[in-house]
Amino acid sequence: MRIKYTVSVFFVVTLVVIEKENNIISRVSNRLSPKQPPGFSHVLLRHNGSSPSLSKTDSAHVLETRLETYGEHLAMRRRGRKHILLLATTRTGSSFVGEFFNQHGGNMFYLFEPLWHVEKMLTLETGGTNATVAGKAYRDVLRQLFLCDFSQLESFIEPLPVDHVTPALFRRASSVSLCEESVCSPVVRGVFEPFRCRTRRCGPVNLTMASESCLKKRHRAIKTVRARQLETLRPLAEDPRLDVRFIQLVRDPRAVLASRMVAFEARYKNWKQWATGADVPIDDVEVTKLKGNCDSIRMSAELGLRQPAWLRRRYMLVRYEDVARFPMGKAAEMYRFAGIPFTPQVKSWILSNTRAPTQTGGPYSTQKNSSEQVEKWRFSLPFRVVQLVQRVCGPMLKLFGYKSVRSEAMLADKSISLIEDKVFNAS
Repeated sequence: MRIKYTVSVFFVVTLVVIEKENNIISRVSNRLSPKQPPGFSHVLLRHNGSSPSLSKTDSAHVLETRLETYGEHLAMRRRGRKHILLLATTRTGSSFVGEFFNQHGGNMFYLFEPLWHVEKMLTLETGGTNATVAGKAYRDVLRQLFLCDFSQLESFIEPLPVDHVTPALFRRASSVSLCEESVCSPVVRGVFEPFRCRTRRCGPVNLTMASESCLKKRHRAIKTVRARQLETLRPLAEDPRLDVRFIQLVRDPRAVLASRMVAFEARYKNWKQWATGADVPIDDVEVTKLKGNCDSIRMSAELGLRQPAWLRRRYMLVRYEDVARFPMGKAAEMYRFAGIPFTPQVKSWILSNTRAPTQTGGPYSTQKNSSEQVEKWRFSLPFRVVQLVQRVCGPMLKLFGYKSVRSEAMLADKSISLIEDKVFNAS
């Protein structure tokens, strides 16, 4: 009887879990469909969440526009339009490296962390982020953004944009493209935009204007710390409308941890306690999470470096430490990989923003003496914590050419570099 009862309980619990998973997927699917071409975002979503029905004439018109848009994208691809996706994790220097494309000039449409809205919505609805569901959502939103269609992203923004206008777009000011005159809508009295443009006085961002500006740009780049697994992004590489180049930015996990302990102090209390001498539980959830992150980054990089057919000449691995030491050279290398001219504007920005006497603007600043940031973590992270990171992230350290520290003396010895000279992306 006990065995039968146990089996019955297990069966019921399994059904509940499956049903919950299906509900999550269903809600996300509703936000991701239907897909329409740029210029038709006004029929995609209403505030009641439904789409209006179309007459036969309207349907034919939509189909005709889809075909026209598809043809335009194929023509632009033949003429050399590139789509760059900068993949990273938090505190790896991705904001700094993203500026290499943000500062390109008039021919680049750059977006800073648009998937922030997707992650936030999924977390609010489910209490956490399901990797499978999130991966599909991230991929589909990225695809539409590369096609200059903001309609799917709109459905994740809270509160919902009104007539495609929103004051809530995350870090709008971090995108030069979204603060250009062509996207500068009139100021709305009484409406506060937390991430408003600094270069000119604009009102809330009009996503229709943003879409129109995007369509006029030759190249498009997106920076994200949320889409991490290359395999889930394969459909982007195989989409004939796109010519996507994936740049994966990595950083020494010991340096990442040291930076996160400063930037996200409240979330890293356990690590701070361990740093001051508290015992580290072997099975602590924070240690398990660190190992999972390191393994995820490593496996994604291993896939990229293997260069399967769908990724051939589309993947580049970049270490933050190399960018920090040789910013101009690495930026030029990234531009060559992307097949885009390295502009004087980018060179000027790099010269102006990598020679600051001290880092300014707090932990999120992109202005810094970049060479000093490389191994700064060695003098803030205790040896016992360094040992712990090396234990759980050893394979990642080895793959990316980061040397392990064997003693406190070695950790503090500035004459010993912990960065191996290593060549990636060999053709």
